[in-house]
Amino acid sequence: MSSKVQTSLKRSGLRLRAARGHSVVRQALKRFAVWLRTRFEFPIRVPVYLLSRRYVITQSGQRVSASFFAPWSRDVEPYIRIATGDYSELRRARGRDHALASFVFSFAHEVIHYQQWLATGRVSERGVVRKAQSILRDYCQTVNHP
Repeated sequence: MSSKVQTSLKRSGLRLRAARGHSVVRQALKRFAVWLRTRFEFPIRVPVYLLSRRYVITQSGQRVSASFFAPWSRDVEPYIRIATGDYSELRRARGRDHALASFVFSFAHEVIHYQQWLATGRVSERGVVRKAQSILRDYCQTVNHP
C-alpha cells in the first residue's frame, strides 16, 4: 500500500497506551476501556496515554490529573493523557476502590471532551462533570471493583 493511500485512511477506536502508567491503575483502566468500547463509538482514533508522573502539564502550562488534546483538524488524531503517579498516595488516603474510581472518573471526563470535539470541534467544561459522574455510576453497576 502506498503511503499516499495510508495517510488518507482514517483510523478509529479507543487505544490504551499504558506502558508507563502505574500497573494497578493500568489494569483498572484497561477494564474500563473495554466497557467504554461497548457503550460509545470512537470514529476517530483516540489513544489514551497513561503516564507515571503525578500530573500532566497542558499546553497552557497547567498541572492537571488528565487532559484531552483537541486538534484543529479532523485529519489529526486527538489524544488523552492520564497521570497515574499519585495512585499509592490516593490509595493510602482513600482506599483502593476510591483511588481507582478517581482515575476512571478522569478517563470518563476526557472521553466526554472527545465526544464534544466530535460533535462541535470544540470542548467546554459545561456539564462535563455531571456526564462523567453518570458514566462512572453506570460502570460501577457492572463491576464489583474498579
